[in-house]
Amino acid sequence: MLKHSLSPRQYLILGLVAVCAPLGDSCLSRGMTRLPAITLAHCGALIAAVFTPWIAAGIALLIGFFASYLTALSWADLTFVLPATAFGNVIVAFLSRFWLHEAISLERWAGIVLITLGVGFVAQGPSRTPHPEPSVKEPEPGKPDVKEPPAKRPDIEEPPKKDPDVKEPPIREPQPEPKEMETR
Repeated sequence: MLKHSLSPRQYLILGLVAVCAPLGDSCLSRGMTRLPAITLAHCGALIAAVFTPWIAAGIALLIGFFASYLTALSWADLTFVLPATAFGNVIVAFLSRFWLHEAISLERWAGIVLITLGVGFVAQGPSRTPHPEPSVKEPEPGKPDVKEPPAKRPDIEEPPKKDPDVKEPPIREPQPEPKEMETR
């Protein structure tokens, strides 16, 4: 089984993926609980909410999450990066309980424990799925490296060959239309 070897910078990126989303969501929640209920029918109130400090901080953290998520996906498989976002559920639970003072049921805590165990299993695999290298044939010594012409595709028909005994009619040039005679 292949193990992953990550650089400290890659661990930092995964840490940002795991932390920025739950912090951003918690900031959004804190900011929205201080505002009256907003509906989509009142877009002005929704736009005004974006400029409150907690919501603006939440949006900035979620932008940081998205940037670090894209960065992580550039060097690791989705099945390796996504558990870092799943681990955010654990962080959200602790932030919700101790910072936002929300009640969390026993069933939710059990679900968080199961998520944590699942993240532990997935994190044991490789960060990038190994793909076999395409084999490249080296030219034999003394023989030139000549490429073969492409094979004919059976789905493309060649135009029919012309019979040399059949003459094609000459192409006629368009004749100008005769001008009508002027009558006086």
